[in-house]
Amino acid sequence: MAGATDFVVRRDDLHDCRVTDGPVPEVAPGQALLEVSAFGLTSNNITYAVFGEAMSYWDFFPADEGWGRVPVWGFAEVAASPDEGLEEGARVFGYLPPSTHLVVTPERMSGHGFTDASPHRAALPAAYNAYTRVAADPSHRPEREDQQMLLRPLFFTSFLLDDFLADSGLFGAETVVISSASSKTAHGTAFLLAQRENVQVIGLTSSRSTAFAEGLGVFDRVVGYDEVPALPRDSAVYVDVAGDPDTRRAVHEHYGELLRHSAVVGATHHDRVGADSDPPPGTSPTFFFAPDRVRTRGDDWGRDGLERRLAQAWEPYVEWTDGWLAVKHERGAEALQRTYLDLLDGRIDPATGHVLSLR
Repeated sequence: MAGATDFVVRRDDLHDCRVTDGPVPEVAPGQALLEVSAFGLTSNNITYAVFGEAMSYWDFFPADEGWGRVPVWGFAEVAASPDEGLEEGARVFGYLPPSTHLVVTPERMSGHGFTDASPHRAALPAAYNAYTRVAADPSHRPEREDQQMLLRPLFFTSFLLDDFLADSGLFGAETVVISSASSKTAHGTAFLLAQRENVQVIGLTSSRSTAFAEGLGVFDRVVGYDEVPALPRDSAVYVDVAGDPDTRRAVHEHYGELLRHSAVVGATHHDRVGADSDPPPGTSPTFFFAPDRVRTRGDDWGRDGLERRLAQAWEPYVEWTDGWLAVKHERGAEALQRTYLDLLDGRIDPATGHVLSLR
């Protein structure tokens, strides 16, 4: 087995990134070694980095002091395992570092998968610690692995958001306004909301992304960030995927008391996060933390019930993405570093998905 490679970024300067090489990690008793085969890289991973400190995303995959490994979603093979219940060569899907290897401590093993019980992950959200056996995944299709890496984690957030809003009766609102409309989380949420009755979905985006967002066909209306004051004033919910305080304030000021809920979901405009320390008027923005919703619906429906509903929603969604998603495959440290910086600086075409491998 060749040596190990890690892609790391400075936690206090996300533009400062590097690739490090070293020996393959040693496996202690009770541990297993995963060899990462491929992963998707999207603006969602930038959100993990931006909220790395606040939401403990850096804690999943520790690195040298001051550095962090940005979490990604992808596939890995079991390269070494101490337990017959997790055979070598088994393929899994889950939360991974942008690395060639990951040491895990498998527990709660079943035909479905296992949970990483490494001590440093014990206090972290359980939804990120589960690894699914590909052979037992009801949503897995070999021909759809690219879409699974690129879209399913984001679609899971969209699915949970749609479920949360529906379960809340849209807070009595008639309109849902979603920022960063060209992002995958935003238009995944719009795709699901568009299937519901009596709700208008408005997408907010930059002028360069308006045509793309309109062409998706899931927004009733797409407007520029500077057009918020011209929107009709009716009861609304704001889903903030951009994380831009200026846009948030404009939406809050425009709708006033008619804004029934304001959910903070992401930070595609990461350079603007925290730029406005004064809270916007009206209802207080509330962070939507997907693992909390997973826990709620896991209690309501059970794990199998949740995954069955997700699989049912995923099938039509992934077919819809065939109409606009182009996947680009690249390999090696240079490609990973370039793609990461392009995403960080907003130079990625929203119609392109990037699948990377360090092998």
